Amino acid sequence: MSTLAVETHPLAQSVEFTDDDLIVSLLDGRKVTVPLVWFPRLSEATKTQLERYELLADGEGIHWPEIDEDLSVAGLLRGDH
Repeated sequence: MSTLAVETHPLAQSVEFTDDDLIVSLLDGRKVTVPLVWFPRLSEATKTQLERYELLADGEGIHWPEIDEDLSVAGLLRGDH
């Protein structure tokens, strides 16, 4: 029986949004979904502002310059909000 190793240093590949959720796709294939209401700046941002994100440090974090918000992938996986 073989198992896949879980990435211990997870990196974001892309970011998507629904009306209620932030969805971060990781390089190892996982998707992390969290409620936008956890992050007031994101929940109050326009769709255009949400789509203008930057991946930081090869995907360790996500930055939205227009709304001055930064999130770490490790923090999302821990449920930090």
